[in-house]
Amino acid sequence: MAGHIPPQFIDELLARVDIVDVIDARVPLKKAGKNLHACCPFHNEKTPSFTVSPDKQFYHCFGCGAHGTAVGFLMEYDHLSFPEAVQELADMVGMQVPASQQVKQNPATQSLYDLMEKVSQYYKHQLLNHPQRQVFVDYLKQRGLSSQTIDQFDIGMAPDGWDNVLRTFGGNQQMQQQLLQGGLLIDNEKGRVYDRFRKRLMFPIRDHRGRVIGFGGRVIDPEDTPKYLNSPETPIFHKGTELYGLFRARKSNRRLQRVVIVEGYMDVVALAQHGVNNAVATLGTATTADHLRKLLRAAPEVVFCFDGDRAGRDAAWRAAENALPLLGGNHELKFCFLPDGEDPDSLVNSQGADAFNQLIENAQSFSDFFFNQLLAQVDANSIDGRARMIELAKPHLKQIPGGVYRDMIEQRLAELAKTTVATLNKHIDPASQPPSGRKTVSASKKTTSYSPVRMAVTILLQYPKLAEQAKDLSSLKNLDIAGVNVLIALLETLHEHPHLTTAALMERWRDTEHAAHLRRLAVEPLALSEDALQHELKGILERLSKQAAAERLKYLTSKPFSELTDAEKQEVRSFK
Repeated sequence: MAGHIPPQFIDELLARVDIVDVIDARVPLKKAGKNLHACCPFHNEKTPSFTVSPDKQFYHCFGCGAHGTAVGFLMEYDHLSFPEAVQELADMVGMQVPASQQVKQNPATQSLYDLMEKVSQYYKHQLLNHPQRQVFVDYLKQRGLSSQTIDQFDIGMAPDGWDNVLRTFGGNQQMQQQLLQGGLLIDNEKGRVYDRFRKRLMFPIRDHRGRVIGFGGRVIDPEDTPKYLNSPETPIFHKGTELYGLFRARKSNRRLQRVVIVEGYMDVVALAQHGVNNAVATLGTATTADHLRKLLRAAPEVVFCFDGDRAGRDAAWRAAENALPLLGGNHELKFCFLPDGEDPDSLVNSQGADAFNQLIENAQSFSDFFFNQLLAQVDANSIDGRARMIELAKPHLKQIPGGVYRDMIEQRLAELAKTTVATLNKHIDPASQPPSGRKTVSASKKTTSYSPVRMAVTILLQYPKLAEQAKDLSSLKNLDIAGVNVLIALLETLHEHPHLTTAALMERWRDTEHAAHLRRLAVEPLALSEDALQHELKGILERLSKQAAAERLKYLTSKPFSELTDAEKQEVRSFK
């Protein structure tokens, strides 16, 4: 089993997890008979060919060939490793990956997480005890933060000085190297090593599991620069994918319905102080597509909250451009612009949470913001201006996935440009084609012939409960036929674990040489009904048993009877 996680744990995990819930939270699914379908998330298409089977707990795209289990989906869609995907599913259903046998992290990486947590506690301790603490405490009080809020966010302080962290945690060369690796020290071109964070309020940044992976440091003296200083890229911290406050927002809300993206740490903390517990902040970067994927998995509605000035609107447009490939489905993206001179921190402190929440409730839809930005650049009263608007929109429309949302955006553009969708489609490129990394296969491509063993394996993979009719497997072991060892192993597994689903079987075979072949068989179209397949499987196993018996008899009778063992002689007699 991949990562040495016990197969029994994977079996139980997949029995508790519903692949429909996992995928529907990321790709909206619609009912289609006993299965569900959607436009494939792994290639752009207008007609849904991506199918999810609740019975098999398996997904398959007839367009590009993508297929797998809930674990496999998270690995491909969320770009997780196998152990990360297992942990994500375990967290969803409240299971604990066995501590004694779970995938062990790289010791150096685990040690880095431990170090970051210790440094976070050190900063927190300094805010409570350091002789220079009062100026930091006064600043936090001035910003209206209670001791409870400060404690909830683990806010600390980095004292003035070049080597506080270095002296405390860098007792030897190995520890200094780890501090450098975690971005807590700087090694300049002259070979001097010193603390990265000095004389700053410290905000620990946590990942989705609550582990400290980096820090944001804010000055309290307006003369000091830069105002905010974040940890650099490290083996455990990537600012283009992480969001400050997301772990706490998910922890504070049993089910997040909306996430508000603000610009700074203090905005997130101030909003939480007033009971607004669904705000997150990017870490000194524009909102990336990776940020948005993470947020849309957390909540169906995401609201960008920006200052109402030119810089705020420019930042909003950059966020909108990054969001284009993710539009459509059962989630919404909105934009909220604050009054001039206000940020979330100042507004919630002066007007309260109700006023802030009302602004968020009245946020502008993505489509309204998008078209307002286009209209602001052209004269929509002239043909020339409307033609230019279409040209401005073209590169953006190409990035929107094919589907209902894109069709409606094109319809709205046609209305504003006073033309028709048919005219637009002559000049706007279609949605991008499937990426070259995955071959497109025809939905009508069928497997026209099966060997008996291949057919039996295919039936068992897709209908595991039918294995109960094959009781005696001993004779099959005498067969010298391609794939019979897989068939026997599959039957033995299902006899020992009769409640396994297709998905659980696939995970048990994930790291074997047969994994890719079995995944293909698990989605091979079978035209017969389940009852007919049961009869077919029974017939195949009976024929294979007779063939095995014939081959065994042929082998035994090819030898002089006198040379046979007593057991073999008895075996020959039993055939007569």
